[in-house]
Amino acid sequence: MRVVSADWVVPVDGEPIRDGAVAIEDGVIAAVGTQDELGRDEHHPDAVLLPGFVNAHSHLEYASYAGFGDGLSFGPWIALHVERKAKIDLEAMEAIARLGALACLRSGITTIGDCSFAGAAATACADLGLSAVVYLEVFGADADGPFALERFEHMRDRVADGLSDDVRLGVSPHAPYTCSLELYRACADLGLPIATHLAESEDETEYLRSGTGGWEAFSSLLVEPIGTTGIRALAERGLLGPNVLAAHCVRADTEEIDLLAAHDVAVAHCPRSNAYLGCGIAPLRELREAGVRVCIATDSPASTPSFDMFDELRAAVAGARARERRSDALSAVDALELATLGGARALGLDHDRGSLTPGKRADLTVLSLAGTPWLPWEDPVTAAVLGGAPERVVATLVSGRTRYEEGGKTWLELIDAARSARERLLLPAARTS
Repeated sequence: MRVVSADWVVPVDGEPIRDGAVAIEDGVIAAVGTQDELGRDEHHPDAVLLPGFVNAHSHLEYASYAGFGDGLSFGPWIALHVERKAKIDLEAMEAIARLGALACLRSGITTIGDCSFAGAAATACADLGLSAVVYLEVFGADADGPFALERFEHMRDRVADGLSDDVRLGVSPHAPYTCSLELYRACADLGLPIATHLAESEDETEYLRSGTGGWEAFSSLLVEPIGTTGIRALAERGLLGPNVLAAHCVRADTEEIDLLAAHDVAVAHCPRSNAYLGCGIAPLRELREAGVRVCIATDSPASTPSFDMFDELRAAVAGARARERRSDALSAVDALELATLGGARALGLDHDRGSLTPGKRADLTVLSLAGTPWLPWEDPVTAAVLGGAPERVVATLVSGRTRYEEGGKTWLELIDAARSARERLLLPAARTS
């Protein structure tokens, strides 16, 4: 039995516990209570114990893409990433993905939902002990459907050894502008969890409706416009359901939000990515009021500075309050719930993860606030959300095992390998032949 204790325990599905402790046995939470009840074998002063964050939308393979195309509009930005991604091989993608997995663990993230272009996320998560649903990406028009699924099967076979109860498989038809509706149908027929990008930008909406929107640099990878929005088209074809996770939904209107709710589609809200790309602020209040399973997720450093979930929480709070012009539009308590139990619900894992509840996996984050203005404690949830940072994460446990520890192994070889891959991404086209 391992007992971890701190000044506060925040279960998320219950009230915070002062002088709390979590007892762990065989990778599972055996009990949650006070230190008087459970002891304090492994005590962390000036700290709070939180459930591990569940980051339901990420791209580990883009952990080294920070800053590429900053300030470009949506279509040219994607085109630049496609161009640069073509310069590196699978080994480089795996090096980048391993660094991304480490960055997630360092930020207190214990489970991710990752859209993976090459499958490298699966092996990275298996190697570093990060729990995941890895959605292998597919792309293509009608004629490319068989080829797209052949590529999917090839990736599935290649990552099979990394799959387990902790690293599960899904499929990701990328978006309605890069995947035909027929390919979406073929993906649905696989019977796997599905993740896709929907209603992310105005450029997307314009292209799907009329074929316009400034996509010239990306035109060779686009499917034909469908004359309506992605959410409406998928709903009309019966392709929305509880196994679908939609990233972004920034441009979703009232009718589309109702469609998402009616089909029990989960939505990953990525406020920093949406802001940096100039896409806007997602209608978080409307989504929640409609009963949509919403969560907060980081996306990747391709569009946002980091996998820092604490920064993402603050962006979500600030964005919601600015959009609604109300200081109570999103509380710290609600934001933390969306980044933990909300993420687990979005991935269909809330029976096993997302809160510090006896019987669930012992996924937890030890966050120190020593030396910050938040001590002495008044409210541990507000302190954690507004004062937390990866630099303050003392340890991250996944299924009871310490997968990241402050001052422990730095894994400099991961950093060096990913930096080498980034150097290749930056080479001019003439030097990559």
